[in-house]
Amino acid sequence: MHKEELRELLEHLHDKYNRPEFIEPDPISIPHSFTDRHDREIAGFLAAAIAWGNRKAIVKSAKRMMQYMDNSPSDFVRNASDSELAHLQSYVHRTFNGQDFTDFVLAIRYITERWGGIGEFFEQNYVATQSIPQVLSLFRKEFFSIEHNTHCEKHLSSIDKGAACKRLNMYLRWFVRHDERGVDFGLWRKIPMSALYLPLDVHTGNMGRALGLLTRKQSDWKATDEITRSLREFCADDPVRYDYSLFGAGIDGYLK
Repeated sequence: MHKEELRELLEHLHDKYNRPEFIEPDPISIPHSFTDRHDREIAGFLAAAIAWGNRKAIVKSAKRMMQYMDNSPSDFVRNASDSELAHLQSYVHRTFNGQDFTDFVLAIRYITERWGGIGEFFEQNYVATQSIPQVLSLFRKEFFSIEHNTHCEKHLSSIDKGAACKRLNMYLRWFVRHDERGVDFGLWRKIPMSALYLPLDVHTGNMGRALGLLTRKQSDWKATDEITRSLREFCADDPVRYDYSLFGAGIDGYLK
């Protein structure tokens, strides 16, 4: 497929999937249920943290997370008592258990108290480094700098170990990207869309390989970097706009 033909296909798929109808069945619907910036950031982060596997199950489990937090995630993170935190122990989503949930809430509390919020951390550190990979590394180190159970570390990918960091990149897409479609929030304007990396998962990876955008077989950070560089050739200012194209087409079995 010639480059212009591929560009037309990517744009067609983008227009098909980057629509408000995409929101409800997707984990991004969880932060969309709030209006306050910090509620959205915390709800989005926790929803992204459990975003692997069946989307319907992810959304259901993420809604339960919000219920555990009295549907006020920012207030809960800042003010939950020990007894309220203890209530989180009964939560479970696949391998993400109640202790993981508790430790994530406490880590978010630490980030909030030190930086003002998750968004403030990402924006300030991007301004300082001008590098999303460096920011992802710094965030994980900061997040786990307080006492926690080691089991929860598996739920926050390590770019320093070469992970694709799909869920973190998806979370960044939600809060950095902005357009007229209204799916992504575009709240973190100190980070340019051009700096984002594609959330690489089974669907985007398979579609990327099928379309010649990705040659690496292993889905790791090197693959994330490769496919993002390929997409920047089609839209340097907003390469991750094509996340919708690749993910949606993969979900629908476009190449079958």
